[in-house]
Amino acid sequence: MSGWAYLEDFLGYLKVERQMSPHTLRNYRLDLAQFLEFLAATPEAPELEEVTYRQVRAFLAHSLKGRGKTTVARKLSALRTFFKYLQRQGVLTQNPAKLAPSPKVGKSLPHFLTVDEAFHLLGQAKGDEFAPRRDRAILEVFYAGGLRLAELAGLNLGDLDRKEGVVRVWGKGAKERLAFLGDAALSALAAYLPFREGLLAHHGRQGEKALFLNVRGGRLSARSVARVVEKWARLSGLSQALTPHGLRHSFATHLLEGQADLRAVQELLGHASISSTQRYLHLNLDYLMEEYDKAHPRSK
Repeated sequence: MSGWAYLEDFLGYLKVERQMSPHTLRNYRLDLAQFLEFLAATPEAPELEEVTYRQVRAFLAHSLKGRGKTTVARKLSALRTFFKYLQRQGVLTQNPAKLAPSPKVGKSLPHFLTVDEAFHLLGQAKGDEFAPRRDRAILEVFYAGGLRLAELAGLNLGDLDRKEGVVRVWGKGAKERLAFLGDAALSALAAYLPFREGLLAHHGRQGEKALFLNVRGGRLSARSVARVVEKWARLSGLSQALTPHGLRHSFATHLLEGQADLRAVQELLGHASISSTQRYLHLNLDYLMEEYDKAHPRSK
């Protein structure tokens, strides 16, 4: 069985058993295909069953040329997962990527908004046409629910419960959770939905399930959703570096600054591990120092 056939089996396993998103599957396919192509181009051109740590190390060294350490770390993670799968299938006796050291990646703080900046951004997106009504609803739902980009782009109308003020979200690994919306997000959705229905009637697509639509009445893609955020960040005079993930970071940071419990924030973000949520504790050192000074008996 060829390495390419093993790759297709592995991707099928990730899709069906691990319920990974199309975006993650594309990254796995890209990284592992590059490794197989690298193997084929080497003088010995070993079969996948013959791969050793030496070939893995050579591939990673090759990958570092012109690429950031984060990208190389992702490729190493893909190889480790792939080889672990092949071990379970009895193809390999050991994981040749297990001993490879991960490149040290500096932790960069993501861009996020202050509360005033968030209110300023949300106040800019207004208008009495389909696009601004939709865009305002997108921004409000991002900030109210702390959704990931793929989660918001994948929302269907049936996921929305306006009476309860929640939306059902399918997160990583197809894990379901409820995101709370709040009055501002619900108001923005109420203003958008009649325009959504009018657009679908115009295009004869009343059966469309997607919550957020493009001007042709189809589902708004994740890339187009990101452009909506970038557009209004630019028009509002805020940093053009703001992304949907920046709004998610803003959501988490503002909850923690409001003294929300870390475990509760973990649930709201849909994090499997509390360590993922703890990153947000490092975002506002001034706030943490102020809280320390107020609370610690020996801080004075």
